[in-house]
Amino acid sequence: MRSRAGYALLTVSVVSMLAVAACRDSGSKGAAAGTTDTMTQRQRDSMLSTSGIPGASGVGAAMRAADATSRGIRAADSTAP
Repeated sequence: MRSRAGYALLTVSVVSMLAVAACRDSGSKGAAAGTTDTMTQRQRDSMLSTSGIPGASGVGAAMRAADATSRGIRAADSTAP
């Protein structure tokens, strides 16, 4: 007979393996199946940032920060020495 801690460890292990399996990268699966996405990653992120999902506003904030960094880099590259 297993102890209660043994069952808890087994449960955590199984749930962890299922989570890892569910989060695997399936980027090539769509192309192989003939179903390709028509939206870019930025378009998907933009839609997500305006949704009501908790934490979605953080996606928008990260996009604005990335845009500001890109603008700064472009401005520094275009400045004459």
